[in-house]
Amino acid sequence: MSQESMVPGELGDPAVRGAELAEPGAVTIVVPTFNEAANVRELLHRITASVPTRLPCEVVFVDDSTDDTPEVISEAARDCPFPVTVLHREEPAGGLGGAVVEGIKAATSDWVVVMDGDLQHPPSLVPELVGTGERANAGLVVASRYIKGGSREGLAGGYRIAVSRGATWLTKTLFPRRLRGISDPMSGFFAIRRSAVTAEALKPLGYKILLELAVRSRPRQVTEVPFVFQDRFAGESKSTAREGFRFLRHLLGLRTASPAARMVVFGLIGATGFVPNLAGLWALTEAGMHYVPAEILANQLGVAWNFLLIEHLLFRDRRGHRAWWDRVGRFALLANADLVLRIPLIALFVHTLGMGAVPATALALVMTFVLRFAGTEALVYLPRRGRESRTAPRRAV
Repeated sequence: MSQESMVPGELGDPAVRGAELAEPGAVTIVVPTFNEAANVRELLHRITASVPTRLPCEVVFVDDSTDDTPEVISEAARDCPFPVTVLHREEPAGGLGGAVVEGIKAATSDWVVVMDGDLQHPPSLVPELVGTGERANAGLVVASRYIKGGSREGLAGGYRIAVSRGATWLTKTLFPRRLRGISDPMSGFFAIRRSAVTAEALKPLGYKILLELAVRSRPRQVTEVPFVFQDRFAGESKSTAREGFRFLRHLLGLRTASPAARMVVFGLIGATGFVPNLAGLWALTEAGMHYVPAEILANQLGVAWNFLLIEHLLFRDRRGHRAWWDRVGRFALLANADLVLRIPLIALFVHTLGMGAVPATALALVMTFVLRFAGTEALVYLPRRGRESRTAPRRAV
């Protein structure tokens, strides 16, 4: 990751790159950008016009662009009366949310305002966000589209409106306590006290960083101000179906942060693994194979299916603790060692209780569930002692 630190009048001088900001401001505006060259000049102009001189300010762009956005920011910052910094990330870990976390780490002010770079979040609201937080002694101030005075009119088309409302309903349903008092958890426009958040505790994925903050490190006092979601100044929305899937995956990761929740999801994933397992068992026994070797072979289908889902849905943030071949080997060993217990159970159900091979196998799978979960978490996905995770965050230098 490379860092460029810029002050008005010195922005193009390579000698000042990486320099520290001389004076901390009262508010740091963090703007994550991805190919927003057509917007950043106007954004800086509006911030200059909106933030009063009595409110010391700095702007930190965290840039993942593949175009000339950093150069455009450098040129535009020459006319700014406040410090402007660019952190360009060669590896955009965590997407937009990861960029915001890097910006929070780099902030020097007590208040950090997070906003998009496309001008759908009006810079004129920055003083009100900070002022409201000071008056209410709040740790988090959310700019909401869903309280009186707010509007989502900048959302283009009924499809995006429906997706936004659906995502809001889903998140508030899954996290009723953590999101109490937040009407717009999908908002990307908010102010937070730097002292109220531990950036190292965050594990962002995609673009809904407010949800991450509220769930993992929500300040006790939260308030809201209304805002009208604007049309983009230039360019096209970065929201895609891929980002939508990342959001759902992130939502699942947040919801399964506790061991009890992980066990439930592990069980649901295991239940889906019944399908390839039992289908393979049925096909092999119908072909005349004895149920014992048939179950050994069919079990591998369920193992592969479960491993893929667990890797991507349940333990995504723990995959860096071990190499992929180590995880595959340990998971397969546990799953197949499970047969040592299951096969006697299946034999008992078949020969003593007179059950068929398929229902006997299903019952044995359920009975050994807790042992499989505990073994998978402890032996496959917990970090090795005395060794640092491969996914430890790297700071800009």
